[in-house]
Amino acid sequence: MHHFDFLGKAKYFVPISILLVVLSWILVIPGVRGLNPGIDFSGGPEFTVKFSEPVTTAEVRSALAEIPAPIDLSKSVIQNVAGKNTMVITTQLDVEANQSTIKAIEDTLRSKFKVEDVSRYSIGKQVSRELMQKGWQAVLLALVVILVYVSWRFRLRYAVGAVVALIHDVSIALGVFALFHIEVNLATIAAFLTIVGYSLNDTIVIFDRIRENLKIDRKASIFDIINKSVNQSLSRTLNTSLTTFIPVFIMFLFGGSVLRGFALALLIGVIVGTYSSMYIANPIVYAWTLKAGVKRSK
Repeated sequence: MHHFDFLGKAKYFVPISILLVVLSWILVIPGVRGLNPGIDFSGGPEFTVKFSEPVTTAEVRSALAEIPAPIDLSKSVIQNVAGKNTMVITTQLDVEANQSTIKAIEDTLRSKFKVEDVSRYSIGKQVSRELMQKGWQAVLLALVVILVYVSWRFRLRYAVGAVVALIHDVSIALGVFALFHIEVNLATIAAFLTIVGYSLNDTIVIFDRIRENLKIDRKASIFDIINKSVNQSLSRTLNTSLTTFIPVFIMFLFGGSVLRGFALALLIGVIVGTYSSMYIANPIVYAWTLKAGVKRSK
């Protein structure tokens, strides 16, 4: 089995990671690039349409795409109400500024489909703001719970390493979304939470291996123990990442515009999460161990 010096190369990769995280934070600032909030976080009119006969989501989306509008209406959120031939269509239009477009949507739906009723109400900015706050609170709460759990299951130094790696992963994903102005919605928040869980899983596997090797080989340095543990987990880590990457990549290519943001966040998470479990979390554990005066120094 090849033995790669992962920890020795960390001195090259850690500065790169710090630079990428700082750039990502700068890009997220509204005055620089900022995030592009989706319908869930920006508000807009919501149409509840009851059809006289079954209609597919693709047909409705195609009809919306033909309507001249300041935004791409084909990216509207369309939900089926099971068993009622009813769809709920949420758009990202400004209710006051786009009255003509809103009327065009209603007229188009009535002309292209057999519609029994169309009702509309607006999702206010206050509600959207609360959704955004709760979404990010969920991410922060997950990080805090992880910090507490890993501290209890391992030690504080491991917990800090794991959480810093997760912050690194989410920050870079947010930076990519800000850079390319990709829409951020509730599905994207769910993807970020998935990134947190996925990246943590890889990191915990390596941490568990480190703990076992510390008990087995008491004479080895912490540097060698960490390197050995990463190498022992490498095959499992790469196989898991690859088998996750393939279906997510297919979803990104063929999932349509609605799922593209979700799939992209997962793709970034798989790649960056695999990297951070080896080059972010472990160097923190190593540096902390040396600073704590543990005898297993290099």
